[in-house]
Amino acid sequence: MDGHHDEDGPFGRPLFNDPKSKALKRVGAIDVGSNSVRMVVFDGAARSPAYFFNEKVMAGLGAGVSETGHLNPEGRDRALAALRRFALLAQGMGVSPMTCVATAAVRDAADGPDFRAEVARETGLNLWVAEGAEEARLSAQGVFLGWPEARGLMCDIGGSSMELAELGDGVVGRRVSSQIGPLKLMSLKGGAKARKALIDETIDDLRNEIDGDYKTLFLVGGSWRAIARLDMERRGYPLKVLHEYRMTAKSILQTVKWINKFSVDELRAMTGNSEARMRLVPIASQVLKSLIQRFKPKSVAVSSYGIREGLLYEQMPFELKRRDPLIEACRYDEAMNARIPGFGRFLYRFIEPLFEKASPERIRLVKAACLLHDVSWRAHPDYRAEVCFDNATRANLGGLDHPGRIFLGTALLHRYKNSRSGTHFQELFDLLSERELRDAEVLGKAMRFGAMFSVQRPELMGQLKWHPKKRVLKLKLHPDTRGLFGEVAQARFASLASALDAETIVT
Repeated sequence: MDGHHDEDGPFGRPLFNDPKSKALKRVGAIDVGSNSVRMVVFDGAARSPAYFFNEKVMAGLGAGVSETGHLNPEGRDRALAALRRFALLAQGMGVSPMTCVATAAVRDAADGPDFRAEVARETGLNLWVAEGAEEARLSAQGVFLGWPEARGLMCDIGGSSMELAELGDGVVGRRVSSQIGPLKLMSLKGGAKARKALIDETIDDLRNEIDGDYKTLFLVGGSWRAIARLDMERRGYPLKVLHEYRMTAKSILQTVKWINKFSVDELRAMTGNSEARMRLVPIASQVLKSLIQRFKPKSVAVSSYGIREGLLYEQMPFELKRRDPLIEACRYDEAMNARIPGFGRFLYRFIEPLFEKASPERIRLVKAACLLHDVSWRAHPDYRAEVCFDNATRANLGGLDHPGRIFLGTALLHRYKNSRSGTHFQELFDLLSERELRDAEVLGKAMRFGAMFSVQRPELMGQLKWHPKKRVLKLKLHPDTRGLFGEVAQARFASLASALDAETIVT
C-alpha cells in the first residue's frame, strides 16, 4: 500500500479496468431490516464504490415481533410496497440479479417464510435470511471495505438485534448476536429499570463470549450514526461527515447523558433524522453506554459501511480487496475527470523529493492529492479552490479519517490558491495543527508549481532537491527545457519556497 513505483502499488495497473472488477461496476443490494428496508446500487471504482442509487423506507417490519411472534402488519405492507418499487427500479437500471438479505425480524417471526414467499411472488426478489453470526460477518466485511487494516471490535445494531465481530488482519474473527435491538427493547415490559437490567445482563454475557482487548470499537447501524451526529452537535464539531468520525468513551458517555435532556422532536430538529429513527435513539444510547462501560475501548469510530457494503466486499477478488480504497477511488476519479489522466503519477514523482522523510501515511495523502489535483478543473476559476476543498472533505471516500480529509482538502485548495484567507473553512482548518496546515500548504504549492511547469512529464524536464537542514530548495533544469521556467513558473516556484521558508538555487 505504501510502495512507490511497484506494479502492485498505488500507481500500478488500475484494477477498476480489470474484467473481474468491471463485473462489480453496477451491483445492487437490498437489506430488509427490522426497522428499515434499503436498496443500494453501487457504481464506479469497485474498491471504493460510489452510490449510484440509495433509498430507504422506515417500514418498522420488526415492531412487536417479540410480543406477537409475527411481523408488524403495517410494516409488512410498507416493506412489500418498497420491495415492489425496488424491483422495478432495478429492472430500469439493468441491475440483475439483486442480492437481497433479510435480518432479525424476518429471521425471528413465525410468518417470516410466508413473507419471503409473498415477496418472491409479488416482486421476483429472493430474500436470503442471514443468521445472526452471518449478519455479523457481512457487517464486519463492510467495515473492511472502508478500513482494510481495521483492527478491533465491530458492533452492528439493528432494530431487533445487535451483532459483535472481531476484526484483524483482514479477517473476521469470533462473532456473536444478541436480541437487544432498540425496536425490541422499546416494547419490553417493566419500563426503564427492566430495560437497563436486560441490556446490562446481555452485554455481560457478550463480554464473556468475546473477551479480547479491543482498542477500537467500530459502530455500524443507523441508530449509532444518529448518536454520533448528536455527539457532533453537542461538541459543535464542524465537519458533518459520519464515516470515520471518531469519539472517545468519555465523549460518548457525556452525549448519552446530554441526549436524555431533550425530547424526540428536539433531537430531530438538531439532526434532520426521521421520527422513526430518532425515537429509538434514547434506548440505543443506553445500549451504547453499557457497551462502552464493559468493553472499555480507547477509541470509537463510526462506519457508514455495513451489511450492504459487506455483500459487495464478498464478491470482490482477493487482489482487489487488498488495494487501498482511497487510492483506488482517487485513481478512478482522475481517469474519469482529469484533463490529462495519468499525469498524477508523474506529478508525484516530480514533487516526491520534498517528502523523503514523510511517514507512509503522509506519503499516501500526497499520492491521493496528486491524483486529484486536476479533477475539478471544470469548476469556475473563482471557486475552483473551494470546490476542491469541498470535494475532498465531503466526498464519499473510504480509508480517510477526518484530519486526513481536511489535510487533503487544504492541499488541493492551495493547488489553485496561494492563501487560505478569505475562505469560509476556518473552523475546519482549526482541526489541524499549524504544522499540518503548513505541510498541506507546501504540498498544494508544490502541485501548483509542478502541474504548470510542464504538461508532459515534469520529472523529465527538471528535478527538485530539498535540503531541510539548510533550508535550501534546488531546481535543476535540463538545458533544452529551460524555456519552461518562465515568469509564471518562477512566481509559483518562489511561492513554494516561501511556504518552505527556504532559499532557492536554480541551475
